[in-house]
Amino acid sequence: MHGYQRTLRKDVKCTGIGLHSGKQVTLTIKPAPVNHGIKFVRVDLPHKPVICAHFRNVIDTSLATTLGMDGVIVSTIEHLMATFAGLKIDNALIEMDAYEAPIMDGSAEPFTSMIKKAGIKTQPKKRYMIVVKEPIKMIEEDKEVGLYPSDTLKITYTIRFDHPLVKEQSYSISLVDGLFEKEISPARTFGFLDEVDYLKRNGFARGGSLENAVVIDKDRVLNPEGLRYSNEFVRHKILDCIGDLSLLAMPLIGHIVAVKSGHALNHALLKKFMQQKSCWETAEA
Repeated sequence: MHGYQRTLRKDVKCTGIGLHSGKQVTLTIKPAPVNHGIKFVRVDLPHKPVICAHFRNVIDTSLATTLGMDGVIVSTIEHLMATFAGLKIDNALIEMDAYEAPIMDGSAEPFTSMIKKAGIKTQPKKRYMIVVKEPIKMIEEDKEVGLYPSDTLKITYTIRFDHPLVKEQSYSISLVDGLFEKEISPARTFGFLDEVDYLKRNGFARGGSLENAVVIDKDRVLNPEGLRYSNEFVRHKILDCIGDLSLLAMPLIGHIVAVKSGHALNHALLKKFMQQKSCWETAEA
């Protein structure tokens, strides 16, 4: 765990399309001062409104994580937020000229690579962390997600799909020693062909393609290159979970255990967790 806050050494920029909107967007990540946190700026709008990356600003979790303030939104930010958490970036300003972040290749690897290439700068201010003291769990039908005390950030995730290529997958990882970059960041979002077709017919997933998602038919992966990991599906769910929980706006020290959870349940857990003040404490890194 890095004891001091961190930011980028210089600006980085990328252009891509939004997964659901299909709209082109240019995203620029800029260094930010200590105690700034992660903030988004809609540079395409008058007065360039700013939205803080915080769970209290989450307004929708139906297909992705969407932040909103005063009628302004930024959406599908979970892969970028996971990158900041995985690389231990505390402070950054993200400029976007559309409302949806670019999906890139469907993973966090493009964001990870460009930030690593720009360089990461240690800042002269200590980090503070949220440490899980007591277990807390949310259950919704056959889905659940919980936080448990641990000496590092650890995630154990289980997915179950009634599909022969997925079935049940479980994976557990402690996010130490660069493991996010090697084991989680490259895992791509995925979808089933019939669901993708349905979403497109109803005005969603307009930017979705084999270039930015793993698409699964009845008995095969349609992407010519195949999978990056044999269990890429559950690894991507861990990536999404890291992004969602990063909206605590402070590094988390605890063990996340999830079964079939998603953006909505992850967000509900954050709200309940922060309300139950006996479950956590802040500590200097």
